[in-house]
Amino acid sequence: MSLGEEVDQFFKVIMGMIVMFMQCGFAFYEAGSVRSKNVTNILIKNVIDSFIAGVAYWIFGFALAYGEGNKFIGYSNFALKGVPTTEYANFFFQYSFAASTATIVSGAVAERCEFLAYFVYSFLITGVVYPVATHWYWGGGFLAQGVDYGGDIGVVTYIDFAGSGLVHVIGGSAGFVGAAILGPRVGRFGKTSNSDMIVRGHSVPIAALGGFILLFGFLAFNGGSLGTISNPGDGAIVSRVIVNTIIAASFAAFSSLFVARWTPIGSRHWSLMATLNGALTGMVSVCAGCNVLNPWQSAIMGLGAGVVYHLVSQGVQKLGVDDPLDACALHFGGGVWALVMLAFFHKDEGIFFHWNARSGLFLCWQLAGLGVILLWTVATTGLIFGVLRLLKVLRVPEEMEIRGLDIPKHHEPAYPVEAYGHGHIERMLRALLYHSDVDGAKRKPKKGHGVDYWSLEDKGPYENPEVRQFAVFKAQHGNKE
Repeated sequence: MSLGEEVDQFFKVIMGMIVMFMQCGFAFYEAGSVRSKNVTNILIKNVIDSFIAGVAYWIFGFALAYGEGNKFIGYSNFALKGVPTTEYANFFFQYSFAASTATIVSGAVAERCEFLAYFVYSFLITGVVYPVATHWYWGGGFLAQGVDYGGDIGVVTYIDFAGSGLVHVIGGSAGFVGAAILGPRVGRFGKTSNSDMIVRGHSVPIAALGGFILLFGFLAFNGGSLGTISNPGDGAIVSRVIVNTIIAASFAAFSSLFVARWTPIGSRHWSLMATLNGALTGMVSVCAGCNVLNPWQSAIMGLGAGVVYHLVSQGVQKLGVDDPLDACALHFGGGVWALVMLAFFHKDEGIFFHWNARSGLFLCWQLAGLGVILLWTVATTGLIFGVLRLLKVLRVPEEMEIRGLDIPKHHEPAYPVEAYGHGHIERMLRALLYHSDVDGAKRKPKKGHGVDYWSLEDKGPYENPEVRQFAVFKAQHGNKE
């Protein structure tokens, strides 16, 4: 193997590592955007997403996407059988994309999806839904082959360099289908009053940290999609990709911020979350063509992406679909905008630069590619979530949703109350039983001093760790007399 091939493999591995680090960004972003009673639940889903993808993509996904097959699907090299080790770097890079696609869905169905249902949909999306669609283009399928129209037109194909359609439209539309079938969170929409209650996340700083990590990871997500770095001109292409990505994010951040501040569809405030979501939508908006756009074109794409984010977000809410992370607006909205506008802005094929039959056919192919990806995703994920709902394993019981998922599901509250007192809970329990927290001498508890702690019970909607701990203490030491 030549030195150039060695360098290319190293390039894919390093870029794949950075893309995998986006899982950390997703985890923080989603954890900060949900309520404190569900933080552990959303974090464990983000953590396990990577491992579910590791199993599903290894056994099925890579074979369906890149194995030998026909124009629709691959059907060889399952569990990497027969794949040379020189292709392992490519497997790892593609695996990181598959894991990211499934994680998009977890945000859309947050705070009310059953853990078993999460395992099922995550496995099937990373193992079947996403890989089959990627075979159509990145695996050399019918979208990559296109049609030869002969004459001056030649071969016209669908173009999606870094996955505006193959990652983000799939993730965003799957999230929408899941959220729609799952139903909104308790209290999110008032049916009789036609009201829309904002359910705020518990930590803007944590969500902001996640957003910054995602912005960083997107540079490798797009930059690494070239797949090589050893050929003449590869460095220039990667540089173009990264510059276009950050410019699109910058202009999208400002357009989203101003739309939120000064339009009827915004919050009329300077919104941090609108700025972050807009920037991320801007990065999605150039995935399809970041290798063939000029910086000024990326700026226009970003400006539009910030507006598209708000329009799709409002549309999803009007439909009564509860998407806690705005995953559909960010990923689906940005992905659709990217695929369509690339047909106008492509420097070699775009309608704005080449008003001819070839550019018109290119637009048709972009729309056709978007259509088949969307149809495939909606059909397959609709079947997955629909069957889970029919089996009554899709959504947690309403009582559990109100109480929060962390304690009943995982017995690991993200913010345990006893952790706030620096050990005072243990001292309090000892003092209540023996009326001594100084020398630890065993004395009978005094009567008539304030609250009767021996009769405390957990009667609220949330489990109280202190009351539970004291109940154990009572059981061990018997009656207060």
